[in-house]
Amino acid sequence: MKKVKARWVSETEGMFGANVFGFAAMRRCLSVAAMRHLEGAAASGERLDAETAEAVAEAVREWALKRGATHYAHVFYPLNGQTAEKHDSLFAPTAEGKLVSAFSGKCLAGGESDGSSFPSGGLRTTFEARGVMGWDVRCPPYLVVNPDDPADVVLAIPSVFATAAGEALDEKTPLARSGRALAQQAQRVLSLLGVREGSVFANAGVEQEYFLIDRAFVRQRPDLAICGRTLLGARPPKGQEFADQYFGAIPERVKAYMLDFERELWRLGIAAQTRHNEAAPSQYEFVPCFDRDFMASDHNHVIMQVMQRVAEQHGLTCLLHEKPFAGVNGSGKHVNWSVHTGKRNLFKGGASPSENAPFLVFTAALVRAVHRYARLLRAVVAGAGNDHRLGAHEAPPAIISIFLGESLTTLFERLAMGEAAEPSGYDDRNRTSPFAYTGNKFEFRTVGASQSVSAPLTVLNTILAESLDVAAGALEKELGGGGATAAKRLQAARVVAGAFYRDHKAIVFNGDGYSESWKAEAKARGLPEIADSVEAYAAFNAPEHLALFEQYGVMSAREVNGRAEVYQDRYVKQIATESAVCLEMAEQQALPAIYRYQGDLAATAAALRTIGEKAHTGQLHKATALARTLEDTVESLRDIIGHRPDADTLPRQGAYCRDRVLPAMLAVRHAADAIETVVAENLWPLPKYREILFIQ
Repeated sequence: MKKVKARWVSETEGMFGANVFGFAAMRRCLSVAAMRHLEGAAASGERLDAETAEAVAEAVREWALKRGATHYAHVFYPLNGQTAEKHDSLFAPTAEGKLVSAFSGKCLAGGESDGSSFPSGGLRTTFEARGVMGWDVRCPPYLVVNPDDPADVVLAIPSVFATAAGEALDEKTPLARSGRALAQQAQRVLSLLGVREGSVFANAGVEQEYFLIDRAFVRQRPDLAICGRTLLGARPPKGQEFADQYFGAIPERVKAYMLDFERELWRLGIAAQTRHNEAAPSQYEFVPCFDRDFMASDHNHVIMQVMQRVAEQHGLTCLLHEKPFAGVNGSGKHVNWSVHTGKRNLFKGGASPSENAPFLVFTAALVRAVHRYARLLRAVVAGAGNDHRLGAHEAPPAIISIFLGESLTTLFERLAMGEAAEPSGYDDRNRTSPFAYTGNKFEFRTVGASQSVSAPLTVLNTILAESLDVAAGALEKELGGGGATAAKRLQAARVVAGAFYRDHKAIVFNGDGYSESWKAEAKARGLPEIADSVEAYAAFNAPEHLALFEQYGVMSAREVNGRAEVYQDRYVKQIATESAVCLEMAEQQALPAIYRYQGDLAATAAALRTIGEKAHTGQLHKATALARTLEDTVESLRDIIGHRPDADTLPRQGAYCRDRVLPAMLAVRHAADAIETVVAENLWPLPKYREILFIQ
């Protein structure tokens, strides 16, 4: 009996990748020679030659015009953490007054933008306005279609962004360089181990957490609208303590939203793997399928844009801040990362002892890398939003460690003692670990929900490349000159892996990362606990980190310094914005509410006295005390904001924000939240947590 494919399956298959002009579509349009040049450029990272660029542009133009495109845009990712694009017309007027398509190879290959307003951290000055965009030929062009207006179609060209001198002004360029460094050093190790299986590359799968809130509530709350998180707000009677949200039935309104944004992602060639309710009320998670690291990073930017845009169409707001609501879990990205050849996952044990040699060396090299560069891993996930989440008993602690599980730990302990050992199985996951082995990959759990994953992936690739470089040298010493048998290679792998683990096992922790005892143990092991971004950012400019990036051609010292400056500046500006909004809300909403409540209570007491009844003034005295406390905290915050260093160094400004501004904001919040729990319901001007989080 012939099986009939379900209609929705057929529609989904036809929809998937429909708005992407990928290599398969290009092969149908380009000559064999042009396709060979294109694939070579994608593999090498070099620019297309002019002839091939012209051929590709002609094919892309015809495809885009048939689908209604009117403009094209080089899409890039500047250091502000956002997605940027500049739309240019696909058409140009002729001398006869007609419009003709004018998209050439030069247009496809690159363009220019006034880059003076993008943060650069001293890589350029304001009068140096040129920002150069170049098509990343590894990533295919795609169409962005406005669901509300099908005639609004833009051809998007994934691009890199740099100064005229070639210094990276984006997050994507260093990621590409780190991938090449990783491939080079990995090939050295594999060659010494007798493995020749083609190219080496990193894969990534990015789990994205987010909140969905009714847009009407966001419009009534300046903090959510401007800052993405609540600066005032008392905890509701019920939060997430019952764990009844986690993996529960998805509300119908939310499910309809999910279906719409997933369909849009399907058209862009992004496959949805998992969706579910998360731990906090109104919190959810989306997981795409794994992809090459650079595509996973690009796709995550697209995913965030699509999620937020489709939410607006459903009368919702998608919040990607790391901590939108006090008292419930915040949101992060769990970056699942692995390294592959064309035939094997190098973080997965083999079926035989000889096949385990690469697994042993690569895993031990990563243990070494995480131990040596723990501060750098912490720095690359720093941010004002993530500071509220890390170490808050809902997310990994601010201490970087690596979880291997008991089986792998026992394996490497035996290798460290000079014993022969093989993988014997894998253990449960550890959700309290910031960097956990999960069977065939490592899960970096400290990345914030709003952050680009490019920088974390860049660091992971680079630090592993450095450790593999050292491993290659150690293997060469063990193997000596001449040929080597499989047994000798396996023994050399065991020796090198055992030595790496013995020297760096302090970073391995399989216990409860939330426990207070771990903090004391980590300190005894010499592992740093970096609780805030101000301290974390200092790691970027450490001499050993500057040397690391320069040695492997990932970033120059100027490029690293520039990023450190941009990140610190963003931290200061974010807290400056939040403090201004907090002050405004306290003065214009919380204080008037308590004053009105005082007035109502006083009027009631006076009315009772006029009719000879005893007036109970306990609540009035309480309201008066609360008002005075809020007045005092508001005045203190205003004074602290007014004395923030302006012309001093960014680290000094950051320290002032951390040590003075944030505590003053928290004091205002505590005072306002106490008032919220006392004033009459009809007098409180802001939507409360119980409304925001529990009304779907």
